[in-house]
Amino acid sequence: MSVASGQAAERWQAAAAPLTGTARQVAALFAVDPAGTGGVVIRALATPARDAWLHLLRNLLPEGTPMRRVPLHINDERLLGGLDLAATLQAGRPVAQQGVLTLADGGVVLLAMAERLAPATAARVAAVLDTHEVALEREGLASRHATRFGVVALDEGLSDEERMASALLDRMAFALDLHPVLGDAPVSSSEEQLAELPTRTAADVAAARTLLPNIDVDLECVQALVAAALQLGVDSIRAPLLAVRVARAAAALDGRLCLIDEDVALAAALVLAPRATRMPSAQPPPDEDHPEAESPPEPPPEPGDPEAEPPPPDPAEDPPDESPDESERQPTAEELAELVLEAAQAAIPPGLLAAMQLGLEKRSRSQAAGRVGVAKASQSRGRPRGARRGEPRAGARLNVIETLRAAAPWQKLRQADMARAVLAAAVSTASRAAPTAPVARVQVRRDDFHVTRYQQRSATTTVFVVDASGSSALNRLAEAKGAVELLLADCYVRRDQVAVLSFRGRSAELLLPPTRSLVRAKRSLAGLPGGGGTPLASGIDAAAALGQAIARRGETPIVVLLTDGRGNVSRDGSPGRARAAEDVEQAARQYRMAGLSTLLIDTSPQPQSAAQELARTLGAAYLPLPYAGSAALSRAVAQAGQAVAAATSTR
Repeated sequence: MSVASGQAAERWQAAAAPLTGTARQVAALFAVDPAGTGGVVIRALATPARDAWLHLLRNLLPEGTPMRRVPLHINDERLLGGLDLAATLQAGRPVAQQGVLTLADGGVVLLAMAERLAPATAARVAAVLDTHEVALEREGLASRHATRFGVVALDEGLSDEERMASALLDRMAFALDLHPVLGDAPVSSSEEQLAELPTRTAADVAAARTLLPNIDVDLECVQALVAAALQLGVDSIRAPLLAVRVARAAAALDGRLCLIDEDVALAAALVLAPRATRMPSAQPPPDEDHPEAESPPEPPPEPGDPEAEPPPPDPAEDPPDESPDESERQPTAEELAELVLEAAQAAIPPGLLAAMQLGLEKRSRSQAAGRVGVAKASQSRGRPRGARRGEPRAGARLNVIETLRAAAPWQKLRQADMARAVLAAAVSTASRAAPTAPVARVQVRRDDFHVTRYQQRSATTTVFVVDASGSSALNRLAEAKGAVELLLADCYVRRDQVAVLSFRGRSAELLLPPTRSLVRAKRSLAGLPGGGGTPLASGIDAAAALGQAIARRGETPIVVLLTDGRGNVSRDGSPGRARAAEDVEQAARQYRMAGLSTLLIDTSPQPQSAAQELARTLGAAYLPLPYAGSAALSRAVAQAGQAVAAATSTR
C-alpha cells in the first residue's frame, strides 16, 4: 500500500469514527434491500460524517452496483430518457436514450440538495419508485424500462422549514440526522443497543441478499407494527410496510429465515420512531368486544369451603413442572405489540418527547424559506423551465436543441420529398440531367419551432397600514414596529420588502417606502406619533394606491391593515362618524376592485363587528389579535405571503 493510499484510509477511518450505531445499522440494512426499503434521507451538510456514511455504503454494496447522482435542476429528458438527437439525425429514425433512473437499475440514486428539489421532479421519482418502471411516451417514442433502485436523499436544510417533498419522504424507510452532536448530549437506550451490534461487511450483505427472498413474516409481527404506528400517530400505511421490509433485512443479516422480536423492535425504532407525531397512550383503550376483560377479579375462596379447595394430587401422575423455562415461552400478540411500541418510543429523542407532551406536533411544511413570492411565466427572463412549440416572435427565444429534436425523426421523409420535388422541377423544364441543387442535410420547418419558457419569481412587498389615531392604536404601535423589524430580518432569506403607511388626524402618510433596510425602518418607526382622529378612508385609499404602484413594477403586494375598523374623519378631512362611515364603505369597495391580497388585523381590546364587516367588504382575511405580540404578527404575515404565492402559482 502506498503512503497516499494509507493516509487516505486513515482519514476515512477518522471520519467514520463519529458515526453512530444507528447510522452504521441503517447503511447495512439499506444495502441489503435498497429497492424494498425505498431509501434514506441524510439530514446533514457536506461534512466528513456524511462523506464517511456514503463511503461506508459503497463498501457494503456489491461491486459494480450503479450509483447515479441526480443534480438539482435536472430536466425530464435526462431523468427519464428521451430522444438521442445525434443518433436520430444519423439514422433518420427516432433513437431513444436512457435516463438516469433507468441506468440506476439495481443500484442507488443520489438526490443532491433534496430539500430544494422541484415538486415535479419529486413526483416523477416517486412514481418510478411505486411502479418500478420508467414509462417514456414523448417525441414519437413509446417504451417502458423496468428499474428498481433505492434513493439516498442528501437534505442540506438548516431549518425545519427546509424539508424535501413529502411524497418522497413517505416512500423512504430511514431518516438519519448527521449534524454534529454536542458531547454532553444524552444518548438513548436504543442507540446504546445499536452501538453494540457487530460491524457488517460486504460479505454479510451479499449473504443476506441471497437469504432475503426466503424469509417469511408472521401475521402477528405485521399487526404489532401497525398497532405501534397507530399509537405513535403515523397515518401513512407505507410506514408499517417499510418497517416489515426492514425487519426482513435485519433477519437476513443475522442469517435467520423467520423474524424474531428483536427484528420487529429494530424496525419500529428505525422506521416508525422518526415519523411519530404524538406520545402513545399510557394505557390501551378498553376492548368493547370483550367486556368481560373489564370485570373485577373474583374474591378468593374461604378456607372452609370444600368446593373451592383443589382436589388432592394423584400419586400415579407425574408432578407438574413448577419452574417452566420462561425463555422458551413465545410472547403473545399483545406482548409483542407492547414490545414493539416500547422500542419505538425509546428511539424518539428526549427533546421531541418533551415537545409532544406540550402538544407540539411535527408538521411538514410545503413552503420552504426563501420561496415567498409569486412564480410567473416570462418570455426572456428568469429560470428556464422547458420549451414549448411556437415561433420566436414578441421577444421569445428560439430553443435550437428542441427544434432540432422535433425535426430529427422526419429527416428521411423530408429529404425524399425534397429529392422528388427537385426531380419534378427538372422534368418540367425539359432537363433530363440529374439535379445539381444541394439538398439541406437537416430540414427544419415552421411546425418544428420551439421557444424556451422562463419562470421568474417576483419580489414580495408587505405594506403595513397602521392606525395611529387614539389610545387604542397607540397600544399596537410597538407590535407593528416589532413585526416590521422581524420581517426585515428575514428579508435576506425571503427576498421581500416592507413599507409602512400610517393614518391619523386628517390624512394618511407614507412613513417608509418599500425597502429592505432595517436601519431606515427603525428610524421611521421610532418617530411615529399617535393620537388625533381616524381618517380610515384616506388610509384605505393610500394603501390601494401604493399596492397598485407596487404591482405595476412587477412585484407582489401584500397589505396588512392594523385598525379597529371605526373611522371618524371623512375623505376631505371633516369630522363626523356618519360621513366617515359612508366614505369607508365606498373606499373599501373600490379597494376590493383592485384585487390586492389583504390581511386585516383587529387592534381592538376585544374583537369588534365593525372590523369584521370591513374585512368582508375589503375581501381581506380577518385576524383578531387582542393579546398578540410581534412574533405572532410576523408569523401571520408570513403565512399570508405563502398563501398568496401558492394561490397565484396554481392559476
